[in-house]
Amino acid sequence: MTATPDSSSASAASSASSAGKRVLLASPRGYCAGVDRAVIAVEKALEQYGAPVYVRHEIVHNKYVVKTLEKKGAIFVEETAEVPEGSIVMFSAHGVAPVVHEEAAARNLATIDATCPLVTKVHREAVRYAKEDFDILLIGHEGHEEVVGTSGEAPEHITIVDGPADVPDVEVRDESKVVWLSQTTLSVDETMETVDRLKEKFPQLVSPPSDDICYATQNRQIAVKQMGSAADLVIVVGSKNSSNSVRLVEVALGAGARDAHLVDSAEEIDEAWLDGVTTVGLTSGASVPDVLVEGVLEWLTGHGFEDVEIVKAAEESITFSLPKELRRDLRAELGTS
Repeated sequence: MTATPDSSSASAASSASSAGKRVLLASPRGYCAGVDRAVIAVEKALEQYGAPVYVRHEIVHNKYVVKTLEKKGAIFVEETAEVPEGSIVMFSAHGVAPVVHEEAAARNLATIDATCPLVTKVHREAVRYAKEDFDILLIGHEGHEEVVGTSGEAPEHITIVDGPADVPDVEVRDESKVVWLSQTTLSVDETMETVDRLKEKFPQLVSPPSDDICYATQNRQIAVKQMGSAADLVIVVGSKNSSNSVRLVEVALGAGARDAHLVDSAEEIDEAWLDGVTTVGLTSGASVPDVLVEGVLEWLTGHGFEDVEIVKAAEESITFSLPKELRRDLRAELGTS
């Protein structure tokens, strides 16, 4: 007769199989102040004016957030022309070019500008340096909404530099009047490598008054660097069109992680990634709600990774006030009730 193990023996066996398995959970992670402000702005607009509220481009780059807001009545469009005349439209956290504001005015649209204040800072820098007739070298990814918006502030003065490899092809009118600015969600290390190469080519290159890469992007990259060398696998929760999330995967691999993957949720994790893994690093991009990270933690717990250690890189207490347009009645401005 074959003996059947009792529950205590089964539990002991399970504990033994989980021994040494741990999760390094990054802090800070997830929502930054700009994303939090933008998401709340959509929710407040829906509360104040009812559905639909149109949003030009994804309010933030996260599938779950966009789908959640769609269920509440937000309608996401690619172009201003898709918004019915006389409607309310919100601009995403990534910012828009002045021409978009002009398009909205031409269609009699009431606008709510949810541009992250840190992106607005870069826009203002671009305008200021353009007025002083500088050539502006904008470090960023061609086609990214933020880069498109910033470029639109001074198109005659801005050249996009998409990483160190672009530097040899960069040309300017006057090497004594050149400044660099950057997209806010880049890899800090790659950006500084690009800046160093630009300075070699243009020794009089001017730097912006303060770093353009946002505090949240930097803090999340620092936390991943701290866990990277100790992790066999790093899981970054975030959408594939999220620049800062993609950068976290790159930073993890650069910091020494054996493997790293970007997932929208726990459903996208491949169990094969856990082969030979005892330490999993876990973080999320700046547009990711914590409920998605909690889902990954539950999935990892179910696969024996029950021990969770926090890797803290910084404390974050920054908050931004809601867009000023939410403090007045936009329907009255449109002549509707």
